[in-house]
Amino acid sequence: MSVLRVDLKFKDGFKGQMVAKNTQVAVGIEEGELRPYDMMLGALASCLYSTFLDVIEKKKITFDEANVTVTGEKREQIPATLKWVKVVIEVKGASEEKGVLRAAELSKKYCSVYETISKVAEIELETRFI
Repeated sequence: MSVLRVDLKFKDGFKGQMVAKNTQVAVGIEEGELRPYDMMLGALASCLYSTFLDVIEKKKITFDEANVTVTGEKREQIPATLKWVKVVIEVKGASEEKGVLRAAELSKKYCSVYETISKVAEIELETRFI
């Protein structure tokens, strides 16, 4: 079992720092600070990409660059869970497009954050080649 931990330290209302093992980030509503849903969408993007890389490496596929964009809409009713999420993975210079598409599909299956969010929101994953 992996035990994970972050600490959030707040001063002056909703202005603080999230401290993780290797870094810290500003949390709040001002410019340069992350809001809670920014962190959730970022967690989804990074989990999917990490899982995608695991599959890509096993398939011995190479690429030059990848970009992940996540957008979503929150419901208006309380609690305001996500209504829908769209993830776009753009891959440049892939050695094998069919394998990249399969890796993206498998990343949905094995990414725990994707699986968690899919319990409350519809998620669409699109893979593009640039």
